[in-house]
Amino acid sequence: MSILFSPLTLKSVTLKNRIAISPMCQYSAKDGFPNDWHLVHLGSRAVGGAGLIIAEACAVVPEGRISPFDIGIWKDEHIEAHLRITKFIESQGAISALQLAHAGRKASCDTPWNGGGYLQNDVNAWQIVGPSSIPFKPGAPTPNELTIEDIKQVVLAFQLAAERSLKAGYKIIEIHAAHGYLLHQFLSPLSNQRTDDYGGSFENRVRLLLEVVDAISAVWPSTLPLFVRISATDWRDGGWDLEESIELVKMLKLKGVDLIDTSTAGNIFDAQIPVAPGYQVNFAKAIKKEGSILTGAVGLITSAQQAEEILQDASADLILIGRLALRDPYFPLNAAKQFNENVKWPLQYERGKI
Repeated sequence: MSILFSPLTLKSVTLKNRIAISPMCQYSAKDGFPNDWHLVHLGSRAVGGAGLIIAEACAVVPEGRISPFDIGIWKDEHIEAHLRITKFIESQGAISALQLAHAGRKASCDTPWNGGGYLQNDVNAWQIVGPSSIPFKPGAPTPNELTIEDIKQVVLAFQLAAERSLKAGYKIIEIHAAHGYLLHQFLSPLSNQRTDDYGGSFENRVRLLLEVVDAISAVWPSTLPLFVRISATDWRDGGWDLEESIELVKMLKLKGVDLIDTSTAGNIFDAQIPVAPGYQVNFAKAIKKEGSILTGAVGLITSAQQAEEILQDASADLILIGRLALRDPYFPLNAAKQFNENVKWPLQYERGKI
């Protein structure tokens, strides 16, 4: 039996296989409400056989959106739209997860197909915020430095979002502390130059993320899993790195975090990244080993055999696919054939199984 199609139990939740759909922004919402596009996008990957479906970065406050078209869960009215999606995912034998996020200084941007630039003079633009008044790149708007009171409100927003996520039917929460968004911005000394309790030392820079974990844990059932996505390195000297990531992960494990979704980069606009197949897997492997915690591997994983080898090598416990899933929503069903795994197909599709 392949490891890829073996179950993975996380607290009271069991994934039917080790294939997860990575959270991928669709930039297709209005006022934060997921709609038919999100239902079909996420639902088709559940039909396609993935064990875990992680919905895209979901803003905990309106100003935490990457673009005006991101989904959100900052108000109770959003719950019903999310619940429609989680019910369908569950009906297909998959587990639904939601990635909670705040974009910080990388907020208020246009859609990728319109260039993805900052909406500085646009009617839909808003003032961005960050740990320090440091723009993401030359020509980008300068974020307002969050005050201590602002930080408390961010923590509260994550907590309230977690409460709504539970009501919306999600079984797993992933805290987005990667890719140069707000929590990552606090972690990295390249974007965080504060001189108070949230800047300077390693202990201070990780403080906000640990407070968010504590706040969510206070309202999230102890029987349900909690993930954190991190960028294990900034790919820049003097930035956030693997050594600090391992120390952080040890703290997160003590706080009950179940799995580290291990990515890299996103905080430095011109970082030199050695992109190649599976280029981030070794970070997941190191964190799994040194942090004694489950990890998810992501990044140019493009075949079932590659995914299986990552698991066989004990580099990770979960395989997250993104662009591969966009190209082939039914990748898990097709991959099962390669390993002669007799997985359950939707009844409506069984005629295509042979």
